[in-house]
Amino acid sequence: MGPHKLTGWRKSSHSHFEENACIEIGTGPGVVGVRDTKQAAVAARPVLVYSAGAFAAFLAQLTGER
Repeated sequence: MGPHKLTGWRKSSHSHFEENACIEIGTGPGVVGVRDTKQAAVAARPVLVYSAGAFAAFLAQLTGER
């Protein structure tokens, strides 16, 4: 799935606005996209696309869930 099909982009609640270190998360059927907020002016900014299961496992690892 291409990044243009992802919707519902939102900024991470753990982003730090003063250090300009923000990411946005968007979703599509069975996938999650991650992009850099700083590149908003770039027409075709890069997006990392993960399966929903892989992204859930990543979040579980970060939050200490096992």
